[in-house]
Amino acid sequence: MMELLQMILVTAVTLGVLVTIHEFGHFWVARRCGVKVLRFSIGFGKPLWRWHDRTGTEYALAAIPLGGYVKMLDEREGAVPEALLPQSFTRQPVLNRIAIVAAGPMANFLLAIAVYWLIFVSGVSGVAPVIDTVKPDSLAASAGLAPGQEIVAIDGEPTPTWQALYERLMRRIGETGPLRISAKLPDSDVVHESTAQLDNWLSGSDAPDMIAGLGITLWHPRGDTVIDRVIPDSPAAKAGLKAHDRIVAADGMALKDWESWLEYVRARPQQPIEITVVRDGVQSDMTVIPERKLDAEGKAIGQVGVAGSVQWPEHLLRDFKYGPAAALGAAVKRTWTMSMVSLESIKKMILGMISPKNLSGPITIAKVATASAKSGWEPYLGFLAFFSVSLGVLNLLPIPVLDGGHILFALPELFTGRPLSERIQAVGYQIGLFIIVGVMMLALYNDLMRP
Repeated sequence: MMELLQMILVTAVTLGVLVTIHEFGHFWVARRCGVKVLRFSIGFGKPLWRWHDRTGTEYALAAIPLGGYVKMLDEREGAVPEALLPQSFTRQPVLNRIAIVAAGPMANFLLAIAVYWLIFVSGVSGVAPVIDTVKPDSLAASAGLAPGQEIVAIDGEPTPTWQALYERLMRRIGETGPLRISAKLPDSDVVHESTAQLDNWLSGSDAPDMIAGLGITLWHPRGDTVIDRVIPDSPAAKAGLKAHDRIVAADGMALKDWESWLEYVRARPQQPIEITVVRDGVQSDMTVIPERKLDAEGKAIGQVGVAGSVQWPEHLLRDFKYGPAAALGAAVKRTWTMSMVSLESIKKMILGMISPKNLSGPITIAKVATASAKSGWEPYLGFLAFFSVSLGVLNLLPIPVLDGGHILFALPELFTGRPLSERIQAVGYQIGLFIIVGVMMLALYNDLMRP
């Protein structure tokens, strides 16, 4: 129950922030264009709280926190007093109307830039992507990659960290053609350039794993199976585990390192595990039942509440900190990159280059938001920025009922001086509504089918 309440709270806060910023964009530009705003609502349904400013605009917080809206004076929605006609949205010049509509998505992009700026100024860290193993007959093997090499670039784009490598490879999913890989050995400045040939790479995968698809595993410290810390009131604490205990076996299977213990637990949420522990030279048996948690992708995993003493070698750690000006440039660049990733993913899904099963709906979004919040403020802010970018991109798609659809309908007026007929617009809105509802149903179906 607590986990569900936490998910609801995190999701409500996340959507509340993104929707408020998006709608404020519409609101702010509408006010600057002289349009009378009747209501600024966060959420739908019956207002839980409301107040009016001196211009008569109503501000409301409604019961259903799944969106929001800005209601402007509009002749299409009812009679407008003649004295107020100049303040009607429909009486504005076409460029003003386009600016008002586009302001929502633009506000989402500005939010992403602000969040990324904060992250870059605070400093970001990561781990160098060093190859641990290479699978025979894989793309990596055909490119001549070898264990111990650090992948420093993909297609000429630097990959200083695991995350950067994932992002570069993500942009090639579903594609055919050469993948350029730059790698170097430790303590060497010589970069080896190689090429792997992609052929509809991972296009049929429901949950593509880019690293495994390349045919490699990345090096990470295994660590000993000695417990460094036990979280109070966790399954481990309830089972009687203590710091400095050595876990030597799980369900009769010998454990070679901390990683094998973590993998065993993660695969068994809410399943009893019989463990063998050595404490002060004395061996004993215990039973621990892992809690069910959600990882960053929303998948169920097991956790018992212990931490090992695994440490990364200093030479593999990458720390980046920017000054205010440099951070702004990096934030703008990252927002642009994430926008392109979102657009490319949409295009590939439409063309069948990516499985539609990768489309995520509200349940998965809620799970990922909660998991990122549990991981710390930096992962959560990164998720918030990426989600804000995605929201901005989606709303700019030229689909009627979305902001991009409104812009699409306004463009002919720039050249003809006349708006599209109401009949054409009505048909367009029906088509757009059909598309949006269909996509939402598919996304929700995917959510329900995921484990």
